[in-house]
Amino acid sequence: MRALVRDAYGSPDSLELRELPTPVPGEDEVLVRVRAASVNPVDWYDVTGTPYVSRPQLGIRKPKSNRVGSDFAGEVEAVGARVTRFAVGDAVFGARHGAFAEYVTVPEDRGIATVPDGLTLEEAAAAPIAGVTALQGLRDRGALTEGQRVLVNGASGGVGTFAVQIAKTLGGVVTAVCSGPKVDLVRSLGADRVVDYTREDFTRGDERYELMLDVAGSRSFAECRRVLEPNAKIVIVGAPKGNRALGPLTHVIAMRLASLRSRQSTTFFIAKLDPASLGDLRELLAGGRVRPVIDRRYELDQVADALRYLGEGHARAKIVVTA
Repeated sequence: MRALVRDAYGSPDSLELRELPTPVPGEDEVLVRVRAASVNPVDWYDVTGTPYVSRPQLGIRKPKSNRVGSDFAGEVEAVGARVTRFAVGDAVFGARHGAFAEYVTVPEDRGIATVPDGLTLEEAAAAPIAGVTALQGLRDRGALTEGQRVLVNGASGGVGTFAVQIAKTLGGVVTAVCSGPKVDLVRSLGADRVVDYTREDFTRGDERYELMLDVAGSRSFAECRRVLEPNAKIVIVGAPKGNRALGPLTHVIAMRLASLRSRQSTTFFIAKLDPASLGDLRELLAGGRVRPVIDRRYELDQVADALRYLGEGHARAKIVVTA
Protein backbone atom coordinates (compact mmCIF):
# COMPACT_ATOMS: atom_id res chain seq x y z
CA MET A 1 0.00 0.00 0.00
CA ARG A 2 1.01 3.64 -0.38
CA ALA A 3 1.49 5.58 2.84
CA LEU A 4 3.02 8.88 3.88
CA VAL A 5 6.00 8.50 6.20
CA ARG A 6 8.80 10.58 7.68
CA ASP A 7 11.98 9.52 9.45
CA ALA A 8 12.64 12.78 11.32
CA TYR A 9 10.84 15.93 12.38
CA GLY A 10 10.78 18.71 9.83
CA SER A 11 8.68 20.74 7.47
CA PRO A 12 5.84 19.16 5.46
CA ASP A 13 8.42 18.64 2.70
CA SER A 14 9.99 15.94 4.86
CA LEU A 15 7.06 13.63 4.09
CA GLU A 16 7.58 10.80 1.61
CA LEU A 17 5.06 8.57 -0.14
CA ARG A 18 6.33 4.99 0.16
CA GLU A 19 5.14 1.49 -0.55
CA LEU A 20 4.55 -0.39 2.71
CA PRO A 21 3.05 -3.81 3.46
CA THR A 22 -0.72 -3.74 3.80
CA PRO A 23 -1.46 -4.24 7.52
CA VAL A 24 -3.27 -7.33 8.76
CA PRO A 25 -6.03 -6.70 11.32
CA GLY A 26 -5.72 -8.27 14.74
CA GLU A 27 -8.52 -10.31 16.29
CA ASP A 28 -10.27 -7.15 17.60
CA GLU A 29 -9.46 -4.90 14.64
CA VAL A 30 -10.91 -3.91 11.30
CA LEU A 31 -8.90 -3.19 8.16
CA VAL A 32 -10.16 -0.05 6.45
CA ARG A 33 -9.48 0.89 2.83
CA VAL A 34 -9.04 4.61 3.30
CA ARG A 35 -10.82 6.67 0.65
CA ALA A 36 -10.50 10.07 2.29
CA ALA A 37 -8.69 11.69 5.21
CA SER A 38 -8.57 15.22 6.56
CA VAL A 39 -5.90 17.55 7.89
CA ASN A 40 -5.88 18.80 11.49
CA PRO A 41 -3.53 21.04 13.48
CA VAL A 42 -2.44 17.95 15.41
CA ASP A 43 -0.98 16.60 12.15
CA TRP A 44 1.05 19.78 11.68
CA TYR A 45 2.48 19.51 15.19
CA ASP A 46 3.17 15.81 14.72
CA VAL A 47 5.14 16.39 11.50
CA THR A 48 7.14 19.34 12.82
CA GLY A 49 7.71 17.90 16.29
CA THR A 50 6.57 21.10 17.91
CA PRO A 51 6.08 22.34 20.49
CA TYR A 52 9.11 20.76 22.11
CA VAL A 53 7.13 20.16 25.29
CA SER A 54 5.24 17.45 23.38
CA ARG A 55 8.40 15.52 22.47
CA PRO A 56 8.21 13.08 25.42
CA GLN A 57 4.96 11.81 23.92
CA LEU A 58 5.91 12.08 20.24
CA GLY A 59 9.55 11.02 20.55
CA ILE A 60 12.49 13.00 21.92
CA ARG A 61 15.02 12.96 19.06
CA LYS A 62 12.88 11.47 16.33
CA PRO A 63 9.25 10.38 15.97
CA LYS A 64 8.27 7.18 17.74
CA SER A 65 6.14 6.40 14.69
CA ASN A 66 7.07 7.30 11.13
CA ARG A 67 3.39 7.38 10.07
CA VAL A 68 1.20 10.50 9.99
CA GLY A 69 -2.47 11.45 9.70
CA SER A 70 -5.53 11.03 11.92
CA ASP A 71 -9.04 11.40 10.43
CA PHE A 72 -10.17 8.81 7.91
CA ALA A 73 -13.19 7.44 6.07
CA GLY A 74 -13.47 4.39 3.85
CA GLU A 75 -14.73 0.83 3.60
CA VAL A 76 -14.07 -2.17 5.83
CA GLU A 77 -12.00 -4.62 3.81
CA ALA A 78 -11.36 -7.27 6.46
CA VAL A 79 -12.27 -7.94 10.10
CA GLY A 80 -10.63 -9.83 12.92
CA ALA A 81 -12.12 -13.01 14.37
CA ARG A 82 -13.62 -11.27 17.42
CA VAL A 83 -15.09 -8.25 15.64
CA THR A 84 -18.87 -8.00 15.96
CA ARG A 85 -19.75 -4.34 15.29
CA PHE A 86 -18.54 -4.13 11.69
CA ALA A 87 -18.66 -6.26 8.56
CA VAL A 88 -16.76 -6.27 5.29
CA GLY A 89 -18.15 -3.57 3.01
CA ASP A 90 -19.31 -1.21 5.77
CA ALA A 91 -18.60 2.47 5.15
CA VAL A 92 -16.84 3.75 8.27
CA PHE A 93 -15.14 6.87 9.61
CA GLY A 94 -13.06 7.78 12.62
CA ALA A 95 -9.51 8.63 13.65
CA ARG A 96 -6.38 6.53 13.81
CA HIS A 97 -2.71 7.47 13.72
CA GLY A 98 -1.30 6.76 10.26
CA ALA A 99 -4.46 7.67 8.32
CA PHE A 100 -2.54 9.28 5.44
CA ALA A 101 -2.35 5.91 3.73
CA GLU A 102 -4.39 3.56 1.57
CA TYR A 103 -5.11 1.23 4.50
CA VAL A 104 -5.33 1.52 8.27
CA THR A 105 -6.24 -0.94 11.03
CA VAL A 106 -8.51 0.22 13.85
CA PRO A 107 -9.64 -1.56 17.05
CA GLU A 108 -13.42 -1.88 16.85
CA ASP A 109 -13.88 -0.41 20.32
CA ARG A 110 -11.95 2.78 19.55
CA GLY A 111 -12.67 5.81 17.37
CA ILE A 112 -14.63 4.25 14.52
CA ALA A 113 -18.30 4.33 13.49
CA THR A 114 -20.41 3.65 10.42
CA VAL A 115 -20.94 6.53 8.01
CA PRO A 116 -24.51 7.89 8.15
CA ASP A 117 -26.66 7.67 5.03
CA GLY A 118 -26.47 10.79 2.91
CA LEU A 119 -22.91 11.66 3.93
CA THR A 120 -20.08 11.28 1.41
CA LEU A 121 -16.82 9.68 2.48
CA GLU A 122 -15.06 13.02 2.03
CA GLU A 123 -17.56 14.69 4.34
CA ALA A 124 -17.25 11.85 6.84
CA ALA A 125 -13.46 12.14 6.85
CA ALA A 126 -13.76 15.83 7.70
CA ALA A 127 -15.78 15.19 10.85
CA PRO A 128 -14.08 13.11 13.58
CA ILE A 129 -11.50 15.25 15.39
CA ALA A 130 -12.97 18.68 14.64
CA GLY A 131 -16.55 17.56 15.27
CA VAL A 132 -15.82 15.73 18.52
CA THR A 133 -13.68 18.64 19.74
CA ALA A 134 -16.56 21.06 19.19
CA LEU A 135 -19.08 18.69 20.77
CA GLN A 136 -17.03 17.95 23.88
CA GLY A 137 -16.00 21.59 24.25
CA LEU A 138 -19.56 22.92 24.15
CA ARG A 139 -21.52 20.11 25.79
CA ASP A 140 -19.10 18.43 28.18
CA ARG A 141 -16.65 21.18 29.17
CA GLY A 142 -18.88 24.18 28.55
CA ALA A 143 -22.14 22.60 29.79
CA LEU A 144 -24.05 24.63 27.20
CA THR A 145 -27.80 24.59 27.81
CA GLU A 146 -30.78 25.85 25.86
CA GLY A 147 -31.08 29.61 25.72
CA GLN A 148 -27.52 30.36 26.81
CA ARG A 149 -25.54 32.90 24.84
CA VAL A 150 -22.34 31.43 23.42
CA LEU A 151 -19.48 33.17 21.65
CA VAL A 152 -17.40 31.17 19.16
CA ASN A 153 -14.10 32.92 18.50
CA GLY A 154 -12.62 31.43 15.33
CA ALA A 155 -15.86 30.25 13.79
CA SER A 156 -14.74 29.65 10.22
CA GLY A 157 -12.11 26.95 10.74
CA GLY A 158 -12.45 23.20 11.12
CA VAL A 159 -13.59 23.18 14.74
CA GLY A 160 -15.38 26.50 14.45
CA THR A 161 -17.73 25.47 11.63
CA PHE A 162 -18.79 22.44 13.65
CA ALA A 163 -19.07 24.49 16.83
CA VAL A 164 -21.54 26.98 15.34
CA GLN A 165 -23.82 24.17 14.19
CA ILE A 166 -23.53 22.06 17.34
CA ALA A 167 -24.13 25.08 19.58
CA LYS A 168 -27.37 25.70 17.71
CA THR A 169 -28.48 22.07 18.10
CA LEU A 170 -27.87 22.39 21.85
CA GLY A 171 -30.15 25.43 21.94
CA GLY A 172 -27.51 28.12 22.23
CA VAL A 173 -27.84 31.67 20.97
CA VAL A 174 -24.68 31.89 18.88
CA THR A 175 -22.43 34.83 18.11
CA ALA A 176 -19.64 33.81 15.75
CA VAL A 177 -16.39 35.68 15.18
CA CYS A 178 -14.48 35.40 11.90
CA SER A 179 -12.90 37.57 9.19
CA GLY A 180 -14.81 39.37 6.44
CA PRO A 181 -14.41 36.89 3.54
CA LYS A 182 -15.86 34.12 5.71
CA VAL A 183 -18.88 35.93 7.14
CA ASP A 184 -21.36 34.54 4.61
CA LEU A 185 -20.16 30.97 5.18
CA VAL A 186 -20.50 31.24 8.96
CA ARG A 187 -23.91 32.91 8.71
CA SER A 188 -25.09 30.03 6.48
CA LEU A 189 -24.25 27.60 9.31
CA GLY A 190 -26.94 29.13 11.51
CA ALA A 191 -25.13 31.70 13.65
CA ASP A 192 -27.55 34.21 15.16
CA ARG A 193 -24.98 36.97 14.78
CA VAL A 194 -21.65 37.09 12.94
CA VAL A 195 -18.90 39.53 13.89
CA ASP A 196 -16.23 40.45 11.32
CA TYR A 197 -13.24 41.05 13.57
CA THR A 198 -11.53 43.15 10.90
CA ARG A 199 -14.33 45.71 11.25
CA GLU A 200 -15.57 45.27 14.82
CA ASP A 201 -13.90 44.49 18.13
CA PHE A 202 -16.06 41.75 19.63
CA THR A 203 -14.61 42.38 23.08
CA ARG A 204 -16.10 45.90 23.05
CA GLY A 205 -19.69 44.91 22.25
CA ASP A 206 -22.76 45.27 24.44
CA GLU A 207 -23.72 41.57 24.40
CA ARG A 208 -22.74 39.37 27.36
CA TYR A 209 -22.11 35.64 27.08
CA GLU A 210 -22.40 32.67 29.43
CA LEU A 211 -19.91 30.61 27.42
CA MET A 212 -17.02 31.32 25.08
CA LEU A 213 -15.49 28.61 22.90
CA ASP A 214 -12.07 29.97 22.03
CA VAL A 215 -10.71 28.36 18.88
CA ALA A 216 -8.60 31.24 17.60
CA GLY A 217 -6.88 32.23 20.84
CA SER A 218 -6.56 35.75 19.50
CA ARG A 219 -7.44 37.81 22.58
CA SER A 220 -6.28 38.00 26.18
CA PHE A 221 -8.36 37.02 29.20
CA ALA A 222 -8.69 40.66 30.24
CA GLU A 223 -10.17 41.51 26.85
CA CYS A 224 -12.50 38.52 26.74
CA ARG A 225 -13.88 38.97 30.24
CA ARG A 226 -15.34 42.35 29.26
CA VAL A 227 -18.10 40.54 27.33
CA LEU A 228 -18.61 37.62 29.72
CA GLU A 229 -21.19 37.17 32.44
CA PRO A 230 -19.76 37.00 35.99
CA ASN A 231 -19.88 33.18 36.14
CA ALA A 232 -19.11 32.55 32.47
CA LYS A 233 -16.80 29.85 31.17
CA ILE A 234 -14.07 30.07 28.56
CA VAL A 235 -13.29 26.73 26.93
CA ILE A 236 -10.02 26.90 25.01
CA VAL A 237 -9.65 24.41 22.16
CA GLY A 238 -7.16 26.26 19.96
CA ALA A 239 -4.49 28.95 19.98
CA PRO A 240 -1.78 30.46 17.77
CA LYS A 241 1.29 28.32 17.10
CA GLY A 242 3.38 30.33 19.55
CA ASN A 243 7.05 29.58 20.06
CA ARG A 244 8.71 26.24 19.32
CA ALA A 245 9.14 25.40 23.01
CA LEU A 246 5.57 25.76 24.30
CA GLY A 247 3.59 26.44 21.13
CA PRO A 248 -0.13 27.04 21.76
CA LEU A 249 0.40 26.39 25.47
CA THR A 250 1.85 29.91 25.76
CA HIS A 251 -1.63 31.34 25.23
CA VAL A 252 -3.31 28.66 27.33
CA ILE A 253 -1.02 29.26 30.31
CA ALA A 254 -1.51 33.03 30.08
CA MET A 255 -5.29 32.62 30.03
CA ARG A 256 -5.27 30.23 32.97
CA LEU A 257 -3.03 32.41 35.12
CA ALA A 258 -5.02 35.54 34.36
CA SER A 259 -8.28 33.86 35.38
CA LEU A 260 -7.11 32.46 38.74
CA ARG A 261 -8.69 35.27 40.77
CA SER A 262 -11.75 35.60 38.59
CA ARG A 263 -15.19 34.02 38.92
CA GLN A 264 -15.03 33.53 35.17
CA SER A 265 -13.28 30.22 34.60
CA THR A 266 -11.02 29.01 31.82
CA THR A 267 -10.35 25.43 30.84
CA PHE A 268 -8.27 23.83 28.11
CA PHE A 269 -8.62 20.30 26.84
CA ILE A 270 -7.68 18.02 23.97
CA ALA A 271 -10.59 16.00 22.66
CA LYS A 272 -10.77 12.29 23.35
CA LEU A 273 -12.22 10.42 20.39
CA ASP A 274 -14.12 7.84 22.44
CA PRO A 275 -16.85 5.67 20.84
CA ALA A 276 -19.63 7.42 22.78
CA SER A 277 -18.71 10.91 21.57
CA LEU A 278 -18.14 9.74 18.01
CA GLY A 279 -21.53 8.02 18.16
CA ASP A 280 -23.19 11.22 19.35
CA LEU A 281 -21.54 13.14 16.52
CA ARG A 282 -22.72 10.49 14.09
CA GLU A 283 -26.31 11.02 15.22
CA LEU A 284 -26.01 14.75 14.60
CA LEU A 285 -24.62 14.07 11.14
CA ALA A 286 -27.28 11.46 10.42
CA GLY A 287 -30.07 13.83 11.31
CA GLY A 288 -28.69 16.56 9.07
CA ARG A 289 -28.41 18.96 12.00
CA VAL A 290 -24.66 19.18 11.44
CA ARG A 291 -22.92 19.14 8.07
CA PRO A 292 -19.16 19.09 7.44
CA VAL A 293 -17.87 21.99 5.35
CA ILE A 294 -14.94 21.34 3.00
CA ASP A 295 -12.60 24.11 1.86
CA ARG A 296 -10.07 22.32 -0.35
CA ARG A 297 -9.28 18.84 -1.59
CA TYR A 298 -5.85 17.31 -2.15
CA GLU A 299 -4.51 13.95 -3.31
CA LEU A 300 -2.44 11.69 -1.06
CA ASP A 301 0.78 12.79 -2.74
CA GLN A 302 -0.17 16.44 -2.05
CA VAL A 303 -0.43 16.24 1.74
CA ALA A 304 2.62 18.49 2.12
CA ASP A 305 0.72 21.19 0.21
CA ALA A 306 -2.36 20.61 2.38
CA LEU A 307 -0.32 20.98 5.58
CA ARG A 308 1.33 24.16 4.31
CA TYR A 309 -2.08 25.60 3.52
CA LEU A 310 -3.30 24.68 7.00
CA GLY A 311 -0.17 26.22 8.51
CA GLU A 312 -0.91 29.56 6.84
CA GLY A 313 -3.96 29.84 9.09
CA HIS A 314 -6.41 30.97 6.44
CA ALA A 315 -8.33 27.77 5.74
CA ARG A 316 -12.11 27.88 5.81
CA ALA A 317 -13.53 24.76 7.42
CA LYS A 318 -11.87 21.43 6.61
CA ILE A 319 -9.12 20.32 4.23
CA VAL A 320 -9.68 16.85 2.78
CA VAL A 321 -7.20 14.36 1.30
CA THR A 322 -8.35 11.60 -1.07
CA ALA A 323 -6.47 8.32 -1.15
